[in-house]
Amino acid sequence: MSRECGTTADTDGRGLHRIAVLALPGVPPFELGIASRVFGSATDEAGAALYEVTVCTADGAPVLSDAGFTVQPAAGPEALAAADTVIVPPTHAMPELARGGPLPPAVTAAVAGIRPGTRLVSICTGSYVLAAAGLLDGRPATTHWNLAPEFRRAYPRVTVDEDVLFVDDGDVLTSAGVAAGVDLCLHMIRRDHGSSVANRTARMCVVPPWRDGGQAQYIDRPVPAPTVATTTATRAWALERLAEPLTLAELAAHARMSLRTFTRRFRDEVGMTPVQWLTGQRLEIARQLLESSDLPVDLVAHRSGFGSANSLRQHMRTAFGVSPIAYRRTFHGPAADPAAHPAPA
Repeated sequence: MSRECGTTADTDGRGLHRIAVLALPGVPPFELGIASRVFGSATDEAGAALYEVTVCTADGAPVLSDAGFTVQPAAGPEALAAADTVIVPPTHAMPELARGGPLPPAVTAAVAGIRPGTRLVSICTGSYVLAAAGLLDGRPATTHWNLAPEFRRAYPRVTVDEDVLFVDDGDVLTSAGVAAGVDLCLHMIRRDHGSSVANRTARMCVVPPWRDGGQAQYIDRPVPAPTVATTTATRAWALERLAEPLTLAELAAHARMSLRTFTRRFRDEVGMTPVQWLTGQRLEIARQLLESSDLPVDLVAHRSGFGSANSLRQHMRTAFGVSPIAYRRTFHGPAADPAAHPAPA
């Protein structure tokens, strides 16, 4: 699930977007390091850094990670107050949060110091911290799929979707377990600076720019027998033909399965229906074309497989809350109005 709205947060005088990562007692080192690694690898075309990442604690004191070593922060709660984005990794040392209990006073005070309008982000069960602070009330969010039932009981005012890798609700974003934090950070870079910067960052980190599907594909289920056919080859085949009108029957025929079997197996493997997957892939192509070219919207729609500009507009408004022209202007400015560029002969 992704709903992109609003503009990016302010930056400092050097043009750097300030990110504060709140390290809490019991923080897992991998999740703690995600933001520094991913955002620290994001640069412009000249190689200049785009983000400044600071690891802080609620009171400025060191905290013990769940790996048994101490994390020495670079700052205290003042980093949260100065940040454009605050990221909260998980903690394994606050079991009371699983029951809807309160945050420790120092954490409550630190979170209360965050400026209004700051972008708030959680990785995995960092969502418990945001929820305990009341920052997810009435909002859609996600967390690790295995803890979704517990999370619902503890925080009934949060709309939980455990089938997705991350949820973008504008100024509040939440991700699923562990590696989904990488997915979310790359999504934020893409939202801030476009696909080119996000893709370059992904290459530097040696990770895919985006992953298909959601958490449903990782939920514990029996492993299929080696002889059972998969939809992998058909997905690769479809990716080469996204500009063409592909029907479910054609996909099933390529996979040599019945419609019913193909649909069920596709959902099991990818975590969404074939139609949802195709739409997502086509939207990604459309976004790249809108960001990197001056092609008219109707040609972008044709090349991305939506057939018409009206269809592309409807899908982009549903997925991102903006029209193709508005999306393009985010990256090219007001002069980039596709209506001013006639289609090539």
